[in-house]
Amino acid sequence: MKKKPSAFLFCSILLYLLFPFPVSADTGPKPSVIITFENMGDELCYGTLLSETDSTGPFSAWDGKEHLIENYDLDLNIWKAFVDYQDDDGYFFLQQGWLCSKNKRLEWTYYPPSRFKILLYYPESNTFAASGIYERYAFDSYFKVNMEGIKIDSSEKNIPLITAEKSYDFTWELISLFCRIVITILLELVIAFLFGFRQKNFLIWIGIINIITQIILNVLLNFTLHSRGSLSFTYSYALLETLVFIIESATYLVLFPQISQKQIPQWKIILYTLCANGVSLAGGLLIAKCMPIIF
Repeated sequence: MKKKPSAFLFCSILLYLLFPFPVSADTGPKPSVIITFENMGDELCYGTLLSETDSTGPFSAWDGKEHLIENYDLDLNIWKAFVDYQDDDGYFFLQQGWLCSKNKRLEWTYYPPSRFKILLYYPESNTFAASGIYERYAFDSYFKVNMEGIKIDSSEKNIPLITAEKSYDFTWELISLFCRIVITILLELVIAFLFGFRQKNFLIWIGIINIITQIILNVLLNFTLHSRGSLSFTYSYALLETLVFIIESATYLVLFPQISQKQIPQWKIILYTLCANGVSLAGGLLIAKCMPIIF
């Protein structure tokens, strides 16, 4: 059988890129917290989530060392105001913040804290507004805050209390699920072409299997995080991704020889499944960094 150098070269590059990095840190789906502020005025306002723990993912509280300042896109004066804020319950500022007055949203889409408080800072009046304690309740946890009646006044001694309500966006989740399935199928079809699986029946079955596995994966991950929390989600994700690989490999090992007119080595089918899932995971990382959706 004539070998396909492009497929083997692609797999070599993929494995080289993926294996030097911790899989749990970068290639998995990432939870998010999305907060929409209704009736927020036009006064300049920055927001952050204070964390119950002093770190989450790559983000951590400042330890007082100047060379370890991580203000990212925040102006240093805004960063310092958040750092100097003293929370009554000892919650931590993890050096992440966003301009909220422009689009009336706060979107923490990469390793947000599990339990948190919402903290708003108005630099023009040097005042804060803070919420009580909230917790992520789904993979993508949506909240809305009605700012009507919240008075931001530097003469007031007490910090205004803001209240958040859950506002899970089922429509957006369905749209994002559809987009993820389409992107996954397109990526795996490209890899199938590189491996020489170009018959119509190959492509149809690859599409069908991925629709089934992606729906099951996303539904179970959402259910696990919603009902059992982020720790159970981490273990469930690793287990489910392994099961997806096993299910797809086993299915392709049965189907591909029946579809093909030529003999296909089993190792080639398994290698294709490994590479296809690796590429879809890498694509998921890119999507996770660009928008708050599950992959």
